[in-house]
Amino acid sequence: MIATAAIAGLALVPTSAALAAPAGAGCDNRTNNTYEKLLECVRVDGVLEHQQALQDIADANGGNRAAGTTGYTESVDYVVDTLEAAGWNVELDGFDFTYVPPPTLQQLAPTPATYESAVFTGTGYGDITGNVVPVDIVLAPPRDPVTSGCEDSDFVGFPAGSIALIQRGTCEFGVKAVNAQEAGAAAVIMFNQGNTELRSGLLTGTLFGVNQTPLSIPVVGASFADGAKLAQAGSTAHVVVSSPESRPQVNVIAELPGKNDGNVVMAGAHLDSVQAGPGINDNGSGSSALLEIAQQMSKLQPENTLRFAWWGAEESGLLGSRAYVADQVAAGTLDDVALYLNFDMVASPNYIFMVYDGDESGWDAPEGVPIPEGSTQIEDLFESYYTWAGVPYDDAQFSGRSDYQAFIQNGVPAGGLFTGAEVVKTPAQAEIWGGTAGAQYDPCYHLVCDTIDNLALDALDVNSDAIATAVLTYAYSTESVNGVVGAKVPGNFVLPAPGTPEGTVNLPGGGGLAPDHGHEHDELD
Repeated sequence: MIATAAIAGLALVPTSAALAAPAGAGCDNRTNNTYEKLLECVRVDGVLEHQQALQDIADANGGNRAAGTTGYTESVDYVVDTLEAAGWNVELDGFDFTYVPPPTLQQLAPTPATYESAVFTGTGYGDITGNVVPVDIVLAPPRDPVTSGCEDSDFVGFPAGSIALIQRGTCEFGVKAVNAQEAGAAAVIMFNQGNTELRSGLLTGTLFGVNQTPLSIPVVGASFADGAKLAQAGSTAHVVVSSPESRPQVNVIAELPGKNDGNVVMAGAHLDSVQAGPGINDNGSGSSALLEIAQQMSKLQPENTLRFAWWGAEESGLLGSRAYVADQVAAGTLDDVALYLNFDMVASPNYIFMVYDGDESGWDAPEGVPIPEGSTQIEDLFESYYTWAGVPYDDAQFSGRSDYQAFIQNGVPAGGLFTGAEVVKTPAQAEIWGGTAGAQYDPCYHLVCDTIDNLALDALDVNSDAIATAVLTYAYSTESVNGVVGAKVPGNFVLPAPGTPEGTVNLPGGGGLAPDHGHEHDELD
């Protein structure tokens, strides 16, 4: 991965070289208690072994690893077996979960067809057959702007009991769906806008935002092309969103005891995928990097207890991490957690390197999102690593839209890394990080194509080392974060002061949507 012989003028080892090089001598048998040893042994080919295992699990289980499915159960088994073989203490942490099966979307007339679909978070349930009624849709180019379903006036004369066909654009999905429900629609088909390639595929998202109440009617998504077919005169459709089922799920919690068991360093990544695909970047990347690091740190005798978490049902509303934190609060043990590090999408194929913006230098945190004291120091550590590695980086909004949410809401300092989801890369960012301007950071975000081929191996390489560096630092001392004095990491390795973010995010006219992944990402138009 990254050479450790010199700090000044450091250059990244090309990914192909990193993959071809043999593992560091003795990695399986030695104690990786220095930065140099650990970074030598945490290798991208090791991370990719876990990524491939998750891909194989998805392939054998209907193409996904979503919570409530056998794909998730087998992912849990793989993580547990790997950790136990490495010598970690492993527990399964259960929580309640309501599983919503994939929906059915069929056109009955004028031409029968079955279309790929997905449910929206906050949908109602039902089995509906009816006439399809387009609501202020725009099929002719340029299809921008589209205000379909945004106003009550769009539904004047809407025949109650029909299926509303609504196009993406302008206002929140939840606003459109609530307006349809209030107009008497029996179901909603929400199809993509079709004004760009990025807004043409299967549409899914959440109905929560301005709206905070689940709907009573089924709401499903469709691509622009399928929506155009459903818009034909005389179209009828069959929409099914089955009633949810109780399927309790688990988080995987692994611990490496330290001398100070009252000062716990936590790091986590969500293990589940969406139902639409295998989730190898989102979030096989964070999960696999953390698993590789756990293996390479298994013989460490840390000053502080290390606790790693692979969260369940993040894609369903951060359910696993929320349940875990709630249990810790109830037991009075959350105060033992010194800090939490979150890794959700760290190998996006059209990446930029981002660090959660604890000091709000690039983004203001959203209203109501706390930034606990110590979070800025975590940001500084990651920025110091990138500065040392000679890697340009930027800020990701400290939005709480991933599994660190419950921790920061309860006062635990947090930080993490992110390489981007559905936001489009700007020309300025392409100039700095390479890649394709005008394309999403992850063009396969929440789609079937989020496979083993949907990874930037150079980003995975760099970020695996960044994660390892942070975990090892805090395994020895969290003094910079919470004032608890530990010990110096052995060796003479010194990280420089943080450099400066590139300042390419949160700018008018480009990169202006918060580049932070989470279950509420698609609440906007």
